[in-house]
Amino acid sequence: MKWITREHSKVDRVACPWLIRKFIDPGAEFLFVPAAAVMERARQLGAIPFDVPPHPEAKFVHRDGKCTFEVLVEEYRISDPAVALLARIVHGADIAGEESATPQSAGLKAIAEGFAETGRDDFDRLEKEFPLYDALYAWCGKQTEQRA
Repeated sequence: MKWITREHSKVDRVACPWLIRKFIDPGAEFLFVPAAAVMERARQLGAIPFDVPPHPEAKFVHRDGKCTFEVLVEEYRISDPAVALLARIVHGADIAGEESATPQSAGLKAIAEGFAETGRDDFDRLEKEFPLYDALYAWCGKQTEQRA
């Protein structure tokens, strides 16, 4: 499946592709386009829009105080406790004013914004940041095991 979002990715628009590839659609292809073109290009290409401004045709957007990552977790009923913890971290990193949601959120936000400042394109950001999410997910798994 093709998934489409706005270009110039930061937290949610890197975390969501990671989640999609790991838990929803391993063969997912991602497209990044100017914000104003997302919905039109989604219709043209038959792509699934995500993390776009609210739109009647976009199911995977911020809603009810949740970031898109959290919405995907909910919609696809991902019940992995490590993903739930990761979702709280991503929420804090992505939602303005919520950086203290978890101790890790501010750090994730700083890293994501640092990658954005490097001038790399969106595909390079996914390639470089996916290992970060793999490591954070592994850490979350260890934390949830210790609590069980």
